[in-house]
Amino acid sequence: MRLLAPAKINLHLRVGPPTPGRFHPLVSWMCTVALFDILQMQLEPAALSPLIQLSCDDPLIPSDDTNLVVRGGKLVAEAIAAAREGAAVQPIRIHLTKRIATGAGLGGGSSDGARAMLGFDALWKGKLGKNTLADLSARIGSDIPFFFFGPSSICTGRGEVVRPIALPSRARWAVLIFPRIVMPTPAVYRKFDELGLGDPQNLLDEPDWTRWIDLSANELLPRLVNDLEPAAFAIRPELGEIRENAQRLLGRPVRMSGSGSTLFTLFDEREAAEKAAADLALEAALQPMAVQIGPSLIDDLI
Repeated sequence: MRLLAPAKINLHLRVGPPTPGRFHPLVSWMCTVALFDILQMQLEPAALSPLIQLSCDDPLIPSDDTNLVVRGGKLVAEAIAAAREGAAVQPIRIHLTKRIATGAGLGGGSSDGARAMLGFDALWKGKLGKNTLADLSARIGSDIPFFFFGPSSICTGRGEVVRPIALPSRARWAVLIFPRIVMPTPAVYRKFDELGLGDPQNLLDEPDWTRWIDLSANELLPRLVNDLEPAAFAIRPELGEIRENAQRLLGRPVRMSGSGSTLFTLFDEREAAEKAAADLALEAALQPMAVQIGPSLIDDLI
């Protein structure tokens, strides 16, 4: 079974101050983009162990219980065993081909985990369904539930409460910029708290999403906010400089996705996005790529 795991960008991200439970409530409009990790999954003889054998073409990606693919698979196995009164499931071997950078705000690990959970459910014939799988996945990562309901959703709570909405009707292309910077999410949130950022009112005053969906890229971009940008740029000032340079070259707003470091801007037409990516490619630090927003997923789950 060959599965595609798409990246995401946070078109809009408002973050509140931490709750007494030390999590940050948020409101985010998230969309998938046409940049994919690839998972190859196959059943193995029952005598093999462990239950899930994961390998990856990137040696820096862990293949043990810290990987969301493995953790998600074990949750699916436990749920199926409970539904079948303890019946065992067959071992599965997985190879992960990484194309989505880690520490880049693109949700690659979460997407891998979600797509793999759908694969486990299919190969093990668990028939749990995406709603149950999404609920299970929230135990191991707040971003994972989105990937069961993409390609476009408003995510609230810690990110695990997902309300699907329509894709942008006009702004359907993004240029992604990949600075050679890894931004650990916990460090960004610590700096966010140190700077005293986060207004609870921003979480209550949600935009009129139905109106935003129909805006052109030029109309939508000035409205987009990412509350984590000041914290990320305080940690790595060069990331803010890269953003400013990209804005100057393109003459349009450039935003950060998630906790960074990926930057993006939007276009209505593929040709305009590809031209912008070509222009940015002249600057070695920018590493641009033009991608479609909300691509179709054509893999073995279809």
